[in-house]
Amino acid sequence: MERVTPRARRTLALVALLLPAACGRGDANGAQGPYARDVADAIPAIEKGTGLKFKRTPVLQTRTRAQVRAFLEQRFRDEVTDAEIAGQQTMYRRIGLLPDTLDLRKFLIDLLTEQVVGFYDPRTKVLYVVQDAPHEQVGFVIQHELVHALQDQYMNLDSLQAIQSDNDRSLAAQAVIEGQATLVPLQSLLGFGANLPGGWDRVRDAIRDSHGSDMAVFRSAPMLIQETLIFPYLSGADFMRHFEMARPGEEPYGKNMPTSTEQILHFQKYDGPGAQAPLVVTFARPARGRVTYEDDLGEFETRLFLFQFLQDQNAAVRGAAGWAGDRYEVLDLPGGAGVAWLTVWDSPVDAGEFGSDVEQVIAKRFGGPKPRETLHGTVYAVKDRTVTLWGGTVDGHPAVLYTDLPAGVDAGIVRIGSATIGR
Repeated sequence: MERVTPRARRTLALVALLLPAACGRGDANGAQGPYARDVADAIPAIEKGTGLKFKRTPVLQTRTRAQVRAFLEQRFRDEVTDAEIAGQQTMYRRIGLLPDTLDLRKFLIDLLTEQVVGFYDPRTKVLYVVQDAPHEQVGFVIQHELVHALQDQYMNLDSLQAIQSDNDRSLAAQAVIEGQATLVPLQSLLGFGANLPGGWDRVRDAIRDSHGSDMAVFRSAPMLIQETLIFPYLSGADFMRHFEMARPGEEPYGKNMPTSTEQILHFQKYDGPGAQAPLVVTFARPARGRVTYEDDLGEFETRLFLFQFLQDQNAAVRGAAGWAGDRYEVLDLPGGAGVAWLTVWDSPVDAGEFGSDVEQVIAKRFGGPKPRETLHGTVYAVKDRTVTLWGGTVDGHPAVLYTDLPAGVDAGIVRIGSATIGR
């Protein structure tokens, strides 16, 4: 999956917004140079596909790949703090989605530099194209980034960066932005309202193949990074197809913006009688230690967590499908860092299925450690760590708590009875 920005996804999410193109702020002089004709030809189709008119002609400029890397590095310095990077690295490492040796900031910059062909920068209002971009890719990329330029004239794309400590909502917003920018050029190419050749599954395969199949850095990326970067384009385009059918003449901005990846994955959770917003989970202050970072994963990354170890897509989808909300904290404790991850579920059955799946994850990941029952849940001693799994009810909602703490620190430091859950 791909793209970056509501503060790094906030980190991975930030990467997704940056991928097929970057962004800028300029005047209304219009596109000039070698791609002026491409821009002029694309604008009518984009206006038709979105139902929106350009208020001003986008400015297009070219940049060298070195200039693009410098831009990405500066963007990361501006938008992603060391605390955010460290907090996300710790959480993803502790749940096994990133290797301990991966430098997340450097890797993401390397990945984006490899992948980017063009980008629209909301700050400068400029559409940039990389000078050595493959000719066969430039046309689609210009159309994709022109959609971003048009979106920015009807909503403030930079406002997505204001989303704080809500990775799930940020990724959902990115899915709308990237999904529309992916779908509109496809519709222009294949014909509006036309039956897609080979069906939507073939188009999904083509979208996935276009993101990294022949790129060495992408191929070396952990599954979490690959899938998170592709998600806004692939699942976002799917969401936008359903949105256009369900709400013709509307745009998915402002109050229409989905609030979770659950709504991107299951359109009925977004629109219609089954619509629901995710639950908001709030931890109490831990009995020991200090919280250094907190965020959420959402249904999509919960699904990735299960798939990483079960290697069964159907089981991962089923296990995450009853997700209703989650929150994790990274803790500074005697003996090192720890994490606590609380998930809440639509029903006790959903919570029980997820808990059983996590038991399998622990067995596969750690080689079948012997469980021990305590007041705070089922405890597994793993090298210099203590992993605990607890299931029950929190603030009236079915819940599962997963903790990974330094040896000698038990899960009782997480005051689960004081957690609150609401809309």
